[in-house]
Amino acid sequence: MAQQTLEYLSQDQVDLFYRDGYIKIPGFLSKDEADSLLARSKQLLDQFDPENHPLTKFTTSDHDHVGDEYFLESGDKIRYFLEEDAVGADGRLTRDKTKAINKIGHGLHLLDSVFRKVTLENEKLRSVVKDLRFHHDPVALQSMVIFKQPEIGGAVPEHNDSTFLYTSPPTALGFWIPLERCTPSNGALSFLPGSHLTAPITKRFVRLARGGTGFESVLTPDSPKPDTVSERNYILELCEPGEYLVLIHGSVLHKSERNTSFRTRYAYTFHMIDSPPYAKYDEKNWLQPTQSMPFPKVLDAPLKDTISATAS
Repeated sequence: MAQQTLEYLSQDQVDLFYRDGYIKIPGFLSKDEADSLLARSKQLLDQFDPENHPLTKFTTSDHDHVGDEYFLESGDKIRYFLEEDAVGADGRLTRDKTKAINKIGHGLHLLDSVFRKVTLENEKLRSVVKDLRFHHDPVALQSMVIFKQPEIGGAVPEHNDSTFLYTSPPTALGFWIPLERCTPSNGALSFLPGSHLTAPITKRFVRLARGGTGFESVLTPDSPKPDTVSERNYILELCEPGEYLVLIHGSVLHKSERNTSFRTRYAYTFHMIDSPPYAKYDEKNWLQPTQSMPFPKVLDAPLKDTISATAS
């Protein structure tokens, strides 16, 4: 990478990101900022009303992925998605509602003042985005709190984010902030360093013409074949709450194991893509902007009026 004037990151951090496909930025949030995100996450859990919920579960299976209207229309709303094992055969929750939620998304960065402050009204974050020079004109398109509930928090298999937030060319970039301790037993993230350089995007997650969602191949005869890699090449990244901001290249392979512990593993994550004409984001993608709430530009000045938090 060419040398540049940097506002927040060091040149070594920038180089490491482009070498490994991810970096951990220490001390990005203050303790008060991390605590406020955790407290707000718990407040949102307390507000969840299972009696008026379609019991939409979130699954990462290639063959049974979530794709109902509740999910597909969540980009400009705050919605709740259940763990697969949280609903019994009788259609009722098998545990307390606060221990049944897989994640809350996907418009927290738009609709909730606490998450918006960290995501769209954060000068440090803008400096990181500028320093990384990964995008020309980035927009934030989704945000989530992921909970990894005790004993039932499901494993997330090996994947890259550009599969699920596809642009042409691929431009997805993830921002991941632990809100609780991340350990080997509660689902800490693992990364395959350098895989963004060797693992092409082979498929994309799309809205199906018949309804629901599925995967569509993006391979061409000229597509490079992915390298075969060994399990031991993965690096498990342990984190304390608020200790790091983890930047995740949209093509780097990463995963997390099932939470087998008795502790939750809360994390806040959001994603950016480049905007036209630098990248194309089309109508096939599961997540769509709305006329009243388009994907917000990250480097624009923050809105003066904070949008009130709403959930549905």
